[in-house]
Amino acid sequence: MSEFNAKGVRPDLPTRVWKAIAKEPVLAILVVAFVVVQIAHPRPVMSLPGLVDWQTVLTLAGLLILTKAIELSGFLMWAAHRLVHRIHGERGLALLLVGLAAGLSTVLTNDVALFAVVPLALSLNKLAPLPIKRLVIVIALAVNAGSILTPLGNPQNLFLWQASGVAFGAFVWALLPLCAALMALLLVLTVVLFHAAPLDLSGDAEEHRVDRVLCGVSVVAFAVFVALADAHHAGPALAALAAAFLLWRREVVFKIDWLLLLIFVLMFIVLRSAAALPSIHDAIARIGIHSPERAFAAGAVLSQGISNVPAAIVLAEFSKDWRALAFGVSVGGFGVAIGSLANLIAVRLSGEKGMWMRFHMISIPFLFAAMAIGWALV
Repeated sequence: MSEFNAKGVRPDLPTRVWKAIAKEPVLAILVVAFVVVQIAHPRPVMSLPGLVDWQTVLTLAGLLILTKAIELSGFLMWAAHRLVHRIHGERGLALLLVGLAAGLSTVLTNDVALFAVVPLALSLNKLAPLPIKRLVIVIALAVNAGSILTPLGNPQNLFLWQASGVAFGAFVWALLPLCAALMALLLVLTVVLFHAAPLDLSGDAEEHRVDRVLCGVSVVAFAVFVALADAHHAGPALAALAAAFLLWRREVVFKIDWLLLLIFVLMFIVLRSAAALPSIHDAIARIGIHSPERAFAAGAVLSQGISNVPAAIVLAEFSKDWRALAFGVSVGGFGVAIGSLANLIAVRLSGEKGMWMRFHMISIPFLFAAMAIGWALV
């Protein structure tokens, strides 16, 4: 008897698909949320792709290819080897990576900074066993905290900077107190979470060779791709990049995290659909966010439900206090993982099981502390 029905489809296909989705908690939540939002406020199927920020998705795909190429070249293992033999303590290594992630995020955006630092941390873990879950979590917190400082650090800052019309320097000066306070808090947390114990270098026995051609091409391509993506040419840049690697080193393209791209596409559809719900706009209008304190609180709280970039866009319609909104959505990047897309990237890049629970055990208390600091400064 055939296992296919009259339509040529396995009878248990929906069950098989759901089981595959259920293995990925974020994907499962997004699918359920999509169904709920579509029931509450139906959208034509053909209009859904228009909700996706394809510039971001295409840029993410290019960064996944390039970081995978650098990883396969062996450069990260070589760099990790050099690093662990210069910094002998777990705490010192954690503080260095937190500082590096925060610094890079001020100029490269928080997402790009993650693609530089998290793979390095994973390579370090292969040489000297580390509490890698905690390390990835503080790196995620670091890029969110560091990116607060400049308009280039994250998308919500770029949007609010353009909307406010203030000078670049004035924006940095306004956000400096919050960035400095949260970085100080994060450094204290890092000191508490990591011991000063020496690193176990027994696993660093073999010689670490680097494919210099692959590494050199990938590093140059990384710089060119980021520049083209920043100029809003991510599509052509990705097409050229993918074609080149498919012809030259196809394993680079085949080994990237394709599921992360699907998660981002679904996230844009769900979050922007939710942000457009009349109930959300009516609730904000009823509450009123005319004072800096209310604008700050609204940004921090709303980010927990629809992420900080959509929250900034929605709230800008109700308040012109760009500083309070920037404080709120910046703090909103902590807490629930969905508060910032950088959180999701960090957790996915880690590849560790049980990361979601561990992430929230640290990020939610950090959110409450950050809200108290932001409230005092705003």
